[in-house]
Order: sequence, then C-alpha cells, then structure tokens
Amino acid sequence: MKRFLIFAYGVICYALSVATLLYTAAFLINVGVPKSIDSAREVPLTTALLTDLALVALFGVQHSVMARPTFKRWWTRIVPEAAERSTYMLFSSAALIALFAFWQPMGGVVWNVSAPVGQAILYGTFAFGWVLLLLATFLINHFDLFGLRQVWLQLLGRPCQPLPFKVTALYRHVRHPIY
Repeated sequence: MKRFLIFAYGVICYALSVATLLYTAAFLINVGVPKSIDSAREVPLTTALLTDLALVALFGVQHSVMARPTFKRWWTRIVPEAAERSTYMLFSSAALIALFAFWQPMGGVVWNVSAPVGQAILYGTFAFGWVLLLLATFLINHFDLFGLRQVWLQLLGRPCQPLPFKVTALYRHVRHPIY
C-alpha cells in the first residue's frame, strides 16, 4: 500500500507540474488567465517591483536549495527517497503558483507589435521555445526529470539507479566550432 501511495503522490506531483508549466506559458503570453505578467498595474510601481522581485527570489532560492546534494540527503530523512524528485517538483510548482497569485504587474508597454506578420513571428517563436523546452526534457529523460521514473521503479520494487549522462544521436550530428 505504501508503494502505491508514493506512486500516486508522484503522479499527482507530475500532473501539477505539467499544469503549472502550461499556466506559465499562458501567464507569459496573456492568454486565458485572470492576471498575466503584463496586466494593468494595481499598486505603486515600487511595491510591484519589490513584490515581484521577492516572488522570483522565492522561486530561485527554492529551485537552487532543494537541488543541492546536502539538502537532498537531509530531505530524504523526511520524505521517501523515491518521492524526493516529485516533492521537488511539487515545491517548484507551489513557488510558481505563489508567483502567479501574488504577481503585481508593473504596467506600461515595453513593446507592441501590431503587424500581423510580426505577431505571427513572435507567437511562432514563443511556441517554438516551449516545444524546444519539452523536447529537451525528453532528450535528458523527461520521466526521470519530473520524478515519475523514481516512483514507478519504487512501485515495482526495483532499485532506482542514477541514469548515465549520454550524448544523444541528435546531439552528435551538431557541429561545435569550439571543439
């Protein structure tokens, strides 16, 4: 029963992480969200700036501290080792959700593109970036990165060995001028 609960926890954390990443894209492009990165300002500029800096710092500190081996050794005394990565993803999602909830737009227009071709290029570039991000997660093992591999192997009762870092076939065909 414990193994199934850890697996279910990992799947829930994964689903929350994917939903948070999708919301991040919508937040950045101002599509289908109640408040986005560039909504109208609601508080004085200084308050907005300090609040947003604190929210970004919260995400950065969480992301950096929980990734440290020392923290992981300590943390796995509290949570099962198989759930460590899922918990990292849960806390990362929570930090982003806090950022979305408490974000204070600074107002003003930094740039505006009204030409349809320009808009299409920008939206296409934005979409390409997100597709590239998704592809990159699969190139380094998406399911390990998001914690699903660990909870799956734990459910099967198999040990989770670290994956070796390998150069993929795609990477081998790219010429690097500095090598």
